[in-house]
Parts: sequence; C-alpha cells; structure tokens
Amino acid sequence: MLRNAVLGFALIVLLVCALAVAAGIVGAWVPIIWCAIVAACIAFERYRYKPLEVGSPGLGWEKTGERFIDDETGKVVTVYIEKTTGERRYVRE
Repeated sequence: MLRNAVLGFALIVLLVCALAVAAGIVGAWVPIIWCAIVAACIAFERYRYKPLEVGSPGLGWEKTGERFIDDETGKVVTVYIEKTTGERRYVRE
C-alpha cells in the first residue's frame, strides 16, 4: 500500500515537472530525475521480489532446509532450489 502511494506521488510529481519544463521553467528537470529514479526502483523491487508460491515447484527442485515465517501472512515458508541454475523459490506451506 505504501509502495503504491510512493509510486503514485512520484508519477504525479513527474508529470507536473514535465509540464513545468514544457512551459519553460528551467530548474524543473531536477525533480524529474529523482522521481524517475524512485519510480524505477519501485518497479525493479516489484520485479525482483516475487510473491510466494503455493505447492511444490515441480521436478528438479529440492528443499534447502531453510524455513521461516512470512511477516505478511504469518505462514511458514519453505525454500526450494534448482541445483543446475541456482534459482530459489519460496513456497508457502
């Protein structure tokens, strides 16, 4: 929820500053750069940290023995690894 609010605020400021630059205001490009950085970081974070899966990932995946409690759901999460690629998946039990 906070992520969406920050992204929305950054995009609104980005739009307002882009209009200011188009109107000829010289210093309005500085917030454009910072808002673009914030929006890109939020987009990367959404891509990088994927949601938990439900059920075993399938053939070739092994449990690592790592388990933890997810802060958002309070459920136990088991970590699986695919040995050939090193990819990890987090599965809600």
